[in-house]
Formats: sequence, C-alpha cells, structure tokens
Amino acid sequence: MRLNLGCGGDKREGWVNVDKYDAATPDQVVDLERFPWPWDDDAADQVLLKHVLEHLGRDPDTYLNIFKELWRVCRAGAEVEIVVPHPRHDSFLNDPTHVRAVTPEGLQMFSRAENRKWRREKLANTPLGLYIDVDFDVAKVDMTPAEPWRTQFRKGKLKPAELNEAMRRFNNVILETTVILKVVKPLR
Repeated sequence: MRLNLGCGGDKREGWVNVDKYDAATPDQVVDLERFPWPWDDDAADQVLLKHVLEHLGRDPDTYLNIFKELWRVCRAGAEVEIVVPHPRHDSFLNDPTHVRAVTPEGLQMFSRAENRKWRREKLANTPLGLYIDVDFDVAKVDMTPAEPWRTQFRKGKLKPAELNEAMRRFNNVILETTVILKVVKPLR
C-alpha cells in the first residue's frame, strides 16, 4: 500500500489518499494527530507527506507519536518521502498553521545508528530512535533553492559551496527540503 498522507488537492493514482478534511475528498478521512492510525502493522510500502509534517505535532508528544505510528504502519525497507518548506524561508514563516520546523538533522534523531554513534561520541543530540523505539535512516536529502539563487546556481554563477554558505547565513535561500527516510525494522 502507498499512503499519501495529508493529500489535500494532490490526489495520486494508485495511492490511498488521506486527509483530515472531508472537503478534500480523500479516499480516507484520518486525523494524523489521533492515534492509533487505522492501518495494520507493516502495511505501507511507501508514504508521502508533502507539505504536511510542518502542520502536525505542535505538542512534542504528538509529534513523537506520529513517528511511532509511521514506523508501525510501514514495512521493513519502506520509503517515506517528506517535503517541507525550509524553516528560514518566508513561505514557512508566513503560514500561521505551520507549527514545527522540520529539518534533515531533526529527522536524523529517529535513526538508531546515528543515536548509537552520538552516544559513543558523547554528543548531546537527543536519541529519539532509541527513546521511542523507532528506526528511520535518512537516505537522501534534496534542497530546492528559491529564486534568484536557483537560476544563479543552474547557470553556474553560484558554486555549491557558495550556495551552502548562503543557506547558513541568509533567509529565503532554500524554498523547500525533501528528505527520503528508509524504515529500518526486522523482516517479518
């Protein structure tokens, strides 16, 4: 099964399109902040959360429960694609329904391999994967530059190192971030 969680108007063929609001006419109406979710353990092969996760989990316990449920409903090796606005872009800051910044580094906290590494290195990073008994590896991260940065980068007028430096120093450089998580769990 492929779950398109928080689909809104972006309904996809071959996916179970899920939204909290019936007005979006999804295949299933589900509030992702209410638990448990209505799907069986290990039921999903692929999950999409496109411009959804930043709207969920104002309360940290709710956010962590979302990841528990996501891990529960995904099979071993499932792919979870998360697309979010960059937290230093006006598109994130201007929307009052955005309750949480979602970053690749924050998602890495759900990786047990990273958690163990941090413990060995005595780092202060919160080992969420170990704390809440989930395991997601960050398989890929893509950053989409905003204009005019995107055009300058495509034309070769801006080198990758320069774009990275701008991203660290300025707002409105990166429009959105896409993170692919791989679900790590024993095969059943």
